[in-house]
Parts: sequence; C-alpha cells; structure tokens
Amino acid sequence: MSIDQRLLRGPGPLLDSSGELADVGWAREPLLDCNLENAAFYGLRFLQPLRIKRWDYYGITTPTHFFSFTVSDVGYLGSIFAYAVEFASGRYHEETLTVPLARGVRLPRGSQQGESVYDNGRVRLHFSAAADHRRVAARWPGFGGQELSAEAILHLTPGHDSMVIVIPIPKKRFYYNRKVNCMPAEGSLTCFGQNFTLDPATCLGNLDWGRGVWAYNSFWVWASASGFLPDRRTIGLNLGFGFGDTSAATENAFILNGRLHKLGEVKFSYDSKHFTHPWGMRSADGRLDLEFTPFFERVAKTDAKILLSEVHQMFGRYNGTAVTDEGERIEIRDLIGFAEEHHARW
Repeated sequence: MSIDQRLLRGPGPLLDSSGELADVGWAREPLLDCNLENAAFYGLRFLQPLRIKRWDYYGITTPTHFFSFTVSDVGYLGSIFAYAVEFASGRYHEETLTVPLARGVRLPRGSQQGESVYDNGRVRLHFSAAADHRRVAARWPGFGGQELSAEAILHLTPGHDSMVIVIPIPKKRFYYNRKVNCMPAEGSLTCFGQNFTLDPATCLGNLDWGRGVWAYNSFWVWASASGFLPDRRTIGLNLGFGFGDTSAATENAFILNGRLHKLGEVKFSYDSKHFTHPWGMRSADGRLDLEFTPFFERVAKTDAKILLSEVHQMFGRYNGTAVTDEGERIEIRDLIGFAEEHHARW
C-alpha cells in the first residue's frame, strides 16, 4: 500500500547555507547531517544557540515497569530527568535537574554515533551509540530516597527501521526527529530498592532523538509503544500531531518486527479535561484503529520562568487493529504504552 508523503532524498545537509531546510519529509533512517551551525532565524546570530533544542530520551519497557532517562539542552537551560512507573501499583517517582545554560551537558551532532553525557559529580547519565546497539548508563543517588542506577544495552540490528521526519515550522523554525521502537534490552537496573534484570525476550527500549527550533508557544501529542504480539513478533507504535507543518509527512507509523509501515493522517480523540478517559486513534485510510485505555497518569510540570512545560503522559493499554503495507491485518491486544499531551513555552 502506498501513501502520498514525501521521502527525504539524502544523504545531505539538514540546512542549506541560508539556514533553510534543504529537504522535508520522512525516511526509515537518518539521512541528513544535523548542521545546526547553519541555523539562521535571528538577525543577531549569536543569540540563535539559545533557542535551539536538542534532546536524547530513552525509555525501557519491561513486563512490570517503564523506566526513562533524558539528557536535553533547550538552549538557555539543560533539563536532566529520569522517572520510573510500576504498572500494577501505580508507584511512580521522577526527579529533574535544571541546569543554567546547559553547563555540563554534552550531546552528539547526530543520532547514529557519539555520546550524550551529563555528570555533576553526583548524578550521571551517559548514553552512547554504536552501529548495532545503544548503551544507557545512569547513576542517581537518593532517587526517591533510594538509588536509581542502570546499565543497559539496547540492540539495534542492521535494517531495523526508524521513524525519521524533517518538518518546517514558520519563521525558519524546524524539527528533525528520529524515533526508534522495539530495541531488545539487556542489562540491569536498580530502582525502588529492587534489582531488575533486563531480558531481551521481554524488555524493549525506545529512543526519541530530537533537534530543532520551535515556536516559543508549542503544543504536541505523542503516542508510543514497544511490545510483543502473541506470536512473539515485536510491535511498535509512533503516532502524533500538533507541531509544525506535516503536509509533506507525518510521524505516524507502526513498526512490525523492525520494519516500519508508514501511515498518513491519524485522528486522535480524547478529552483534555479528563485524560484518564479512553483515547481513540484512527487513520483516515482505515489502516489503524486503536483504543487506548489509560491506567496511570504522569503529570510533569516545569516552571523556570522563561521555560514553562506541562506534560500529561498517560500509561495504558492499546487494543485494536493495524494493516501492514502488504495487507496483513494485525490484532493488537493489551499492548502497554503511553500517550501524552504537552504544552510548552520555551
């Protein structure tokens, strides 16, 4: 099945010499060099780094928990955070460090190799990327009165598709994003006073790698999941809307056993006054029809005056159907994932 969305040409630069996007659209792998030094949206060029946003967000889904680790630089601040959710009990803890001028934050140019690091002598997050895996290491003493630590390898085999988009935002703003779902995870974690062994047969990692410049007032919705079908094939979801011009390409897709099946527009139906009510997600062409039933609400608010952020991230279960490019109808049952609404002034 084909859809009318623009494929990125690549390889090449993200931005041309005048700071305009060299291409827009989607791809299964990161094709464009993230040359943010060419950004040109302010007359006073030296101010531009203060508005460029960069982040690496990792999640690990186990049969019982979700763990997340982020290193980000939003230009004038660094935001370092981690959180953990226990599905059965709703036990949850999150801690955030806000770092003026992102001092001590190191993020790589691209998503395929390099290191993302924050270390203040007490808290340390260290991510590294190689051709066939990602490494997530963390040490956070006193996390919830105990210790959070992680040493995980997320396997990324050659040919495992990503959901990559490049979209314009008015006034020479833009968004370059790579999402990777369903990376088999192995290693160990300590949280809530418990030790967890990550088994790649049951535990999966995901990556949200983002670079760009947004409008100061921004809004988006993102839905994601990484799990297994009854026949043990992996199934991932990446759906969203709300930021930028997606006329050339959306970020909507599902990923079956590492192969991405691209979707066009997906209509979300949910109650922003009652996030815990069921959500609907349906594609215009009928290839995706899901109901998402939340069982836990994570609310994260940051007020750093010039930066305001409010996230309502719902964890729940997806049920419904998806149709592959070849026409196979996939039944999705009780797939644990999340859906979130995010408002930001940044």
